[in-house]
Amino acid sequence: MRIAVMNCNTNSTMTDLIAKSARSVARPGTEILGIQPAWGPESAEGWYDSFITAAAGLDRLVKLTDEIDGLVMAGFGEHGREGARELLDVPVLDITEAAAMLALPLGQRYGVITTLDRSIVQIEESLRTAGLADHCIAICATDLGVLELEDDPVRTHRAFVEAGRQALEQGAEVLCLGCAGMAGLEESVREELGVPVIDGVKAAVGVVESLVSLGLTTSKIGGFASPRAKSRLGWPITSTTGHLK
Repeated sequence: MRIAVMNCNTNSTMTDLIAKSARSVARPGTEILGIQPAWGPESAEGWYDSFITAAAGLDRLVKLTDEIDGLVMAGFGEHGREGARELLDVPVLDITEAAAMLALPLGQRYGVITTLDRSIVQIEESLRTAGLADHCIAICATDLGVLELEDDPVRTHRAFVEAGRQALEQGAEVLCLGCAGMAGLEESVREELGVPVIDGVKAAVGVVESLVSLGLTTSKIGGFASPRAKSRLGWPITSTTGHLK
């Protein structure tokens, strides 16, 4: 089984971290391809970045020459998920919905811990589109930018624990880490707060592996039918191949 895990931004260090996290939970025999767009922002924070990363990510997938059995989109709340499902016939899962899907069997209500406050509405929209918003009781921001997460691990841990406590005070029973760059943080937050804490990258890998094992693919009738043949001026964009690890 070969699963592509695509970082939504162009930060190669983060792409490597995401791929490493995915491999840590992948089944024996599952190959993880860590990829990123060839162009676009170094971090996705807000609507403007998100729409750019959606186009850049789809551009990367159009040019993907490796055969894959499934795709994990490692952007929490970022756009492009539905477009990727039209483009590909393999299972496509983004980490936003994967984390929420695994939270639901573990508690009645879940909360999301994210980076900046500006991401909250975007995450709400993504969960609503996926049909998973009803049981989300809180989305709490740490006020740390994506690129700040690795600067000071102690500060990052404390910020996420504090945001997690806020979500629990609002009624959350399970917590989801709302950024792919948080891989590995779930264990320390889980230990301190004493509740299930889900990393979306690891969750998505497990779900995609299950879908592939069951022989299930994306439906090509209705909403996720393949894109219609037509002229798309300048598309795909001429650029170098995105980072592959």
